[in-house]
Amino acid sequence: MTDVVATNQTILVVGGGISGMTAALEAAECGKDVILIEKNPSLGGRVSQLYKYFPKMCHPTCGMEINLRRIKANKRVRVMTMAEITQVTGEAGNYTVNLKLSPRYVNDNCTACGACKDAVEAEFDDEYNYGVMDSKRKGAYLPFFMAYPQHYVIDQRLIGTADADKAKAACQYEAIELDMPEQDLTLNVGAIVWATGWKPYDANKIQPYGYDRIPNVITSVELERMMDQMGPTGGKILRPSDGKEAKDIAFIQCAGSRDRNYLKHCSRICCTASLKQTTYVREQYGDDGKSTIYYIDIRAIDRFEDLYHKAKADETVHFIKSKVASITQDKATGNPILHGVDTEGYNRYSNPHDLVVLAIGMEPSVDFSQLDVNMTVNEHGFIENDPSNGGMFGAGVATDALDVNRAVQSATASALRAIQVVNQVAATQGG
Repeated sequence: MTDVVATNQTILVVGGGISGMTAALEAAECGKDVILIEKNPSLGGRVSQLYKYFPKMCHPTCGMEINLRRIKANKRVRVMTMAEITQVTGEAGNYTVNLKLSPRYVNDNCTACGACKDAVEAEFDDEYNYGVMDSKRKGAYLPFFMAYPQHYVIDQRLIGTADADKAKAACQYEAIELDMPEQDLTLNVGAIVWATGWKPYDANKIQPYGYDRIPNVITSVELERMMDQMGPTGGKILRPSDGKEAKDIAFIQCAGSRDRNYLKHCSRICCTASLKQTTYVREQYGDDGKSTIYYIDIRAIDRFEDLYHKAKADETVHFIKSKVASITQDKATGNPILHGVDTEGYNRYSNPHDLVVLAIGMEPSVDFSQLDVNMTVNEHGFIENDPSNGGMFGAGVATDALDVNRAVQSATASALRAIQVVNQVAATQGG
């Protein structure tokens, strides 16, 4: 897409997750030309990796399908995947943006038939599944079943190997270009919406919880991938140590959040995420399952409070008010053992469970101090709504730890701000 034409009437949206897609669609449906870029091979972002999201407890595929249908139908939205910004210069109404386009090694002839995947043998860690249960994907792959664009990707590590030649030979549509180069592209745009999203906090840093050494301690995002029937466990909650079903599960709140040693801020979604995940345990095991939530306090506001009351009324869900001090492992059973003090009764405990799920925090996926872009961020790295940002605006979780609903609202607001910038340019130019 090196022939992309953009002007100071064009809005650039950076990030193709739920916030980026929302911002792009809202601007385009208001009649503005939009370029939506995503560094990964597909749109969808973190939401596409969820099993369900609250408060409706629906599957993300529904919202994804609707947004993709809108994008495909709107000629004002141009999508560029595997694209990253390297530099932004200029001012509101007149930005010059330098992009790096990484090669996909697959062109638009691809029909997603999967012949290239079948032809190769090399496997790599599956990023989409967070490596759950040591999950792997082929060197030729479709990121996930609803990926858009619906084109395969050849992993760069395959280039120059016999597997790459096998993939090319297997393709009937001349879709594989093993010599596809990296490209640089320069765009002129009037406004930029940064919908760069979030990344899960690195649980390895929380040493007392043993994520790096106790197999049956996992993260909340990994449990989401376990529950997906198309995921690495076929929709079953299994212990990584032995593959057995985990029926007694502990959920630890504020794992890495609200802690000066890790993330100072509250990540907001963690409480409701764990409350939601207790419903997964009931869905899987009925009355035979057991969920125990270890919490400092429960922050479930507005509509999410209903989720809390439902969990409180569920006899399979138990609450222990405590910040877990440490986790050890029972060598005989592989069970994680949680140690701490119940701050309501001040009783010490050492509680074994089949599996521990850390409700890890959210942090911005982009460090603007490492990117050649002048954006105002707060102490946590989230984008501030500051006049010095000019015609650049944060959207969704790039601005704060937010749930899906609030992220979408934020993205809509940012799209409207970007529209105002390009409208002012048009008025100045007499357009």
